[in-house]
Amino acid sequence: MLDLGSYFERIGYSGPRTPTLETLRGLQQRHPQAIPFENLDTLAGRPVLLDLDSLERKLVQNRRGGYCFEQNLLFKHVLRALGFDVTALAARVVWERPAGEVRARTHMVLLVAIGGERFLCDVGFGGLTPTAPLKLAVDVEQPTPHETFRVVRIAGEFAVEAQVRGQWKRLYRFDLQEQQQVDIELLNHYVMSHAESPMRGRLLAARVAADRRFGLGNGVLSTHYLRGASEQQVLGSVAELRGVLASTFEIAMPSGHEVDSALARVLAAK
Repeated sequence: MLDLGSYFERIGYSGPRTPTLETLRGLQQRHPQAIPFENLDTLAGRPVLLDLDSLERKLVQNRRGGYCFEQNLLFKHVLRALGFDVTALAARVVWERPAGEVRARTHMVLLVAIGGERFLCDVGFGGLTPTAPLKLAVDVEQPTPHETFRVVRIAGEFAVEAQVRGQWKRLYRFDLQEQQQVDIELLNHYVMSHAESPMRGRLLAARVAADRRFGLGNGVLSTHYLRGASEQQVLGSVAELRGVLASTFEIAMPSGHEVDSALARVLAAK
């Protein structure tokens, strides 16, 4: 059974526990600030398990992060335990991809129904994870504590877009077909094990702070300020990379030779 108290302590949440929009907003704002996006396990060749016990142990008790399936499945368990009506959906990531390219469904999002309205929730999209639920309303600009987002219609599907430096950038496309746990497990197997999966060949980490976002791609740390310029820092050693993952991204770093070998490999490839 899900330990809600430990989860709330992990994300620093002390607000209401009723299934309302206020609660949903509070949880989605706090979650990505406390639980970072990261793919250390797949990078090191370790399995990513999606059962509730494994999710709680890794993301809550062991103070690690995870990628979309881990993040949003844990969030789904939390919301359902609070009485929310939650549906899992699958999405095609199109961020920085050519227009018209058909992408596999390698991302998971949540649809939450509250009082006759539906909201899109996503705590696992890395560097542009929304920090507020998005109402499933087409072409409506929706400010969050960080960027402004909108939902649009594209050829019978929905798409989420973020306003980045004055331009709308498309993140992913999705439809409303419900995904069961077995569907998510299958998608996760592809992301975890396919040779062309970016989760296997590139170190990725992201975390939100009140006034900025942190992103890590292999050995390059980026800091994006909400009301200012971006900064980059090139990391030159495994020890330095471990230090940044622990301090900036607040990851309780896993031990093991395979982890250090994976970090050395991405530093050589940056």
